[in-house]
Amino acid sequence: MSLDQRVDESILPAGSGHVERFLALHEFEPEARQRLPRAVYEYVAGGAGEEYSIRANEESYQRILLRPRVLRSVGPVDLSQELLGRPLPVPVVLAPAAYQRLMHLEGELGSVRGAISHAVPFVLSSNATVSIEETTAVPGSRCWFQLYVQGDRGFTRDSIARVEAAGCEAVCVTVDTPVLGLRPRQLRAGFKIPAEVPLPHAAHLRAASDPGRHSALTWCDVDWLRSVVKSKLLLKGILHPADAELAIQAGVDGIVVSNHGGRNLDTVIPPIEALPDITQQVAGRVPLLVDGGIRRGTDALKALIRGANAVLIGRPYLYALAVGGSDGVARCLSLLVEELRLAMALVGAASLQNLSRDIEWVAPAAFGSRASPGTP
Repeated sequence: MSLDQRVDESILPAGSGHVERFLALHEFEPEARQRLPRAVYEYVAGGAGEEYSIRANEESYQRILLRPRVLRSVGPVDLSQELLGRPLPVPVVLAPAAYQRLMHLEGELGSVRGAISHAVPFVLSSNATVSIEETTAVPGSRCWFQLYVQGDRGFTRDSIARVEAAGCEAVCVTVDTPVLGLRPRQLRAGFKIPAEVPLPHAAHLRAASDPGRHSALTWCDVDWLRSVVKSKLLLKGILHPADAELAIQAGVDGIVVSNHGGRNLDTVIPPIEALPDITQQVAGRVPLLVDGGIRRGTDALKALIRGANAVLIGRPYLYALAVGGSDGVARCLSLLVEELRLAMALVGAASLQNLSRDIEWVAPAAFGSRASPGTP
């Protein structure tokens, strides 16, 4: 599979009209599955082990039900807030995801252009196929950079300096990947990175002598990173409240509660279930973000109720990118934001500050365990 072959399969008619027929986030996946080569689809969709964690990420949201308050003046719902010292019009961020030019000709540029439609941050992966300079050059873009810390501190320092010089708002360090998890679907499909695909921030890793060791990182390194990162520093991959406390003590500016989309360790706790204990531990000292399993506006609402300041979406916007490039990503965001806005009004909350856990009810484990509509 060449890059040109991959790209040709993704090109759709110009304009945004072709994506207007999608009415929910889960509707992008079936079409993306048809358009993408099998190996690329399995790379995006697959996870670790038997993929219990992927299923649990979504099913955990289905077990959280809502108890609306009524007869409240909701007016126009305000989804805005300040996050990391900057205004955020809606509480959504596009999560880092590698190799996006395998999904569409535009690659990461399509994602960042889609993000601009709602002025939300796009987190560029260390394994991106487009450089940080190209993404920050897009007018109106808001970029963060996802960093895998390697053993060479000089390389890491230079990488941080490069992305900050390009105008990145934040460095988001992935901390849950000391080694890559076993991903059977990806292996069975024979997923490989074509030699002609550019990796402007990770070209040196193509010939890595130990590709299984992905991010040799300890708390001592986090202390060092805090001294190097001049912009905002976030840690992505926190699931234990004790680690959240250590992160705060290390001086981080934010925490992303994440289990890597179920891609590394199977049977790990879903982030939405880890969030309440972490929220209690953090007690508002730094912003909390959460990803994993968010497929609809009510999912985002439940995460916000449990203490998240914002949510990150991954697979949904990648499927939308594959189907419609930047128009697809913009449509994906529009659907999520509108669903969230309506859900806020219907539970009686006019703003994010009006949310509290008294409007949630956790159903028994058997309730709502049916697979989501987009599940293959």
